[in-house]
Amino acid sequence: MRVAIVQNYDLTGVINRFGQPYLKQYFPGEAVESLVAALQESGHETLVCEGDKGLLTTLERFMPPDSQARPSGIVFNLAEGIQGEHRYTHVPAMLEMAGVPYTGSSPLGQGAASDKVIAKRLMRDHGVPTPNFRVMTRGTECTGGLRFPVVVKPRLQEASRGLQLVHEPAQLRQAVESIITQFAQDALVEEYIEGREITAALLGNEELEVFPLVELDFGDRQTFYTYEAKHMIDAEPQTICPAQVGSSLATMIRDISVATFRACQCRDYARVDLRIDRSGQPFVLEINSLPAIGTTNFYSLAARAAGHSYSSWVNRILDVAHTRYFGIKIPRR
Repeated sequence: MRVAIVQNYDLTGVINRFGQPYLKQYFPGEAVESLVAALQESGHETLVCEGDKGLLTTLERFMPPDSQARPSGIVFNLAEGIQGEHRYTHVPAMLEMAGVPYTGSSPLGQGAASDKVIAKRLMRDHGVPTPNFRVMTRGTECTGGLRFPVVVKPRLQEASRGLQLVHEPAQLRQAVESIITQFAQDALVEEYIEGREITAALLGNEELEVFPLVELDFGDRQTFYTYEAKHMIDAEPQTICPAQVGSSLATMIRDISVATFRACQCRDYARVDLRIDRSGQPFVLEINSLPAIGTTNFYSLAARAAGHSYSSWVNRILDVAHTRYFGIKIPRR
């Protein structure tokens, strides 16, 4: 099958520069190269292209419809958007409009998961435990009884950008104002959960598989995974997979992760990040509807622990999406 890997790397393919720009982080070219190799290993014809104004023209040439106007290919979506609000929704919305099947969550799921406030409200509505929180636009609003320390983060930003740990109410206003100034968006203020950090990788739709849990062990260093820490080798936590948790707690974490996936309208695959407090209660921090899928990322680590090679689980994502659209896996050559 023809598979187009759609990314946002160039960021120049727009008509105008308008709205909130994508603060591009380091783009892991290795991840795209590994994905292409894995797809080609399964016999797929691949094309890497940009999720910009020329995307639909590119896709129409690469995967023209057949005689019955059915698509002759599928998109493996890695696009995080270029500019404006809710960037993760942009490419899925374009593909929906053009009638092109793709992997991952719909515009609804991408929007719900990437808006941290909406995601937490959906979790609460579905009984998923998540830290108490407030949304602030100035930093002078009533904290509503939040217990300090608190975590302050941008409402719509990814990769832990702008993440701050605030220990005293006097520091809160400055933390919120720095987020509003830098990111031009509301600040999410939530209680900090002291304890173990766990991430759960999920794959599927009607039936969800939860891969072995991954624990982030910070040792004697900071217990807070900031954007800066993610880009400093000596600040990265040690990963333990499978995480050393009891069977009952592991079951609880899996159930909570599945409930989060359902509540936020995700599809195909996602990653849920949690903290376990000192009493053993898990709390969902966030859900990532477009997790990194390089060979060394958390998702890949969990998939390997489940017995998958990189090629096998990447192609399973493609099969899961194809089954969702057409009721069958992709026929192999």
